Amino acid sequence: MSLLTVVFALLFYVATLILIGGLAYRIRLYAKTPAPLKIPTMPAPTTKSGVVVRMASEVVLFNSLFKSNKWIWIFGWMFHFALLLVVLRHLRYFIEPVWTWVVLIQPFGIYAGFFMVLGLLGLWARRLFVERIRYISGPSDHLILALLVAIGVSGLMIKFVFPTDIVAVKAFFLGLMRFDLQPLPTDPMLLVHLLLVAVLMIIFPISKLLHAPGIFFSPTRNQVDDSRERRHLAPWAAKLEQGND
Repeated sequence: MSLLTVVFALLFYVATLILIGGLAYRIRLYAKTPAPLKIPTMPAPTTKSGVVVRMASEVVLFNSLFKSNKWIWIFGWMFHFALLLVVLRHLRYFIEPVWTWVVLIQPFGIYAGFFMVLGLLGLWARRLFVERIRYISGPSDHLILALLVAIGVSGLMIKFVFPTDIVAVKAFFLGLMRFDLQPLPTDPMLLVHLLLVAVLMIIFPISKLLHAPGIFFSPTRNQVDDSRERRHLAPWAAKLEQGND
């Protein structure tokens, strides 16, 4: 077994542990953080089923972004939907036999890569040319966008310019899952692509990309507007009220 295969195997084992452990820790932290005050963004649903519908519209359609800025919504939705197709397309490297629906989305997943990069460039242009957004953008914002663009571009380069042995790539990842290391192709563009993906996995739990799970814990989105029916009292206020009685 080559040293390169061992190094990348260890890299992906570590990256996976950091990704899963970091996400589990962050989600647990979000879930345990109290949100006693009712602060849903109006107009807010008054039932739990309404909250589910509202959350679904935010996650799937980016409803609030659509209302606030149409052209940013276009690039944002384009990137996220294309990313979803790209990720689903890559499932073929981790399952055997490949599920029918994964086979069917392969052509769409390939060209979704172009839209993913286009969406990222549009969002990056927003941070560069919109003054109020540029003012609040830090180096980490630009580095994350650069990393995502590099992942998309390197993936497209592998597909259309520097093809690699995808059968061997699949054998490598299936081997990782079974703790049976298989040789990894040494094509430079493939190694760059995999290295960038591993870096993304490592930084994900400590970056702004955590808005992905974080949106589900946002009090402005996940709360029912029932402040009149369920009045919140801080412990000190409850004691004071009891004393007045």
